[in-house]
Amino acid sequence: MPIPKSLLGFLDKNKVKYEIVKHRVVYTALDKAATLKMKPQEVAKSVIVSLDAKDHMLALIPANKNLDKKKLLALINKQRQKAKLANYKKIDFAKEQWMKKVLKSIKVGAIPAFGTLYKLPTLIDNALAKPSKIIISAGDYQNSLKITPAVLSKIDPTITKGSFSQAKK
Repeated sequence: MPIPKSLLGFLDKNKVKYEIVKHRVVYTALDKAATLKMKPQEVAKSVIVSLDAKDHMLALIPANKNLDKKKLLALINKQRQKAKLANYKKIDFAKEQWMKKVLKSIKVGAIPAFGTLYKLPTLIDNALAKPSKIIISAGDYQNSLKITPAVLSKIDPTITKGSFSQAKK
């Protein structure tokens, strides 16, 4: 399956500089880093979380880290308090069924880093802002995109940056 036209159209419309990177079929960001002979901290892992089982957000973390759900929930609730909104009580990974229904044209586990494309608020871990270029998923298991981290904030000024990843155990 090629990169979804909706994604390429979105990138071109927003004048994003990107490079398509073809690779063997991989199902994890860590495998992608190994396949491309890149540092895992330069490969983004896209994770969709469910908040109180009703709202969803896209979180981006380096391939060599795990999501720290408690830190992420605290970061989200801090923002909500500023906006005078009620705190979320529960955070979990989005259900595959929900992703298949909402994220049509992309493979589960290969979610592009552009939450705005899917009307999802996006959070990016501070660790991904450090490399000059990062690799992100492009909607399938054998294509990725190489972009600068700054592009994410340029496309979506509402992106939240913070520290919500932890070293793999």
